[in-house]
Amino acid sequence: MQLGFVSAILPELSLEEVARFAAATGYDCVELMCWPVSKAERRYAGVTHLDVVDLTRAKADAALKIMADNGVEISGLGFYPNPLDPNPAVSQPAIDHLYRVIDAAQILGLTRVNTFVGRDWTRSVDDNWPRFLEVWRPLIAHAESRGVRIGIENCPMSFTRDEWPGGKNLATTPAIWRRMYADIPSAHFGLNFDPSHFVWQQMDYLPALREFKDRLVHVHAKDVRVDYDRLNNVGIMAHPNEYHTPKLPGLGDVHWGKFFSVLTEVGYRGPVCVEVEDRAYEHSLEARKASLRQSATFLRNYIPREKD
Repeated sequence: MQLGFVSAILPELSLEEVARFAAATGYDCVELMCWPVSKAERRYAGVTHLDVVDLTRAKADAALKIMADNGVEISGLGFYPNPLDPNPAVSQPAIDHLYRVIDAAQILGLTRVNTFVGRDWTRSVDDNWPRFLEVWRPLIAHAESRGVRIGIENCPMSFTRDEWPGGKNLATTPAIWRRMYADIPSAHFGLNFDPSHFVWQQMDYLPALREFKDRLVHVHAKDVRVDYDRLNNVGIMAHPNEYHTPKLPGLGDVHWGKFFSVLTEVGYRGPVCVEVEDRAYEHSLEARKASLRQSATFLRNYIPREKD
């Protein structure tokens, strides 16, 4: 396995600065954010460390050289919009850009693109399903033609009132994954597995790791702490931010020893990228850098460096 981090937490740094920091901190790889260059509409969105619009061979080679010069790989390209937003003015640009990200991965010689399935948060899973198939069947066919695997993160995206009640991402549970892969059985359609989202949904992530081992494209290392006093007060139907807090790996309720025990047993050999959403470390760039150093120190207990 390779230890990396998600570049969204360092939006003010250039690609070269991100690569240099990753190398100095002992990371093997980075998941590069590829949002269209624009103003972010939510936290951790809108970050562009690689602009894939009109990506030429020369631009791709320049980006690859920056990473190679620092001895750091690209774990995958990341773009996390809502391709199933009920407003076509939102969903269609997201879909169009996702095609560009897939094409960019091929140009760069990469095999992973990470994203969300999306969802109309005001409708049920069943009512979303026809639109899901309409959008994602051609997207996955396109990824297949480019030799790219799509890793869908299992975040429900139901944290704020504008995402309530259904959340903005369908692919949140093993039951839904089984249905997704039955209807779109391509091996290029997989998971960007994040155990923290299982924790606050009161689910066990270990059986899912075993069942969906062949769908593991990419892994996010994020922790979460559930405040059970608050949960007992507001219940699971409350907004999740009322009873859970994202944390750095090792500071929450994920049992990382068990997680990596199963991850290695099922034969996963891909990237594991730290995703920082811990507000205790967000007050400055230096604090966010420190969070990545701390996370690397902790996770190296489970992902030893193959070479020094």
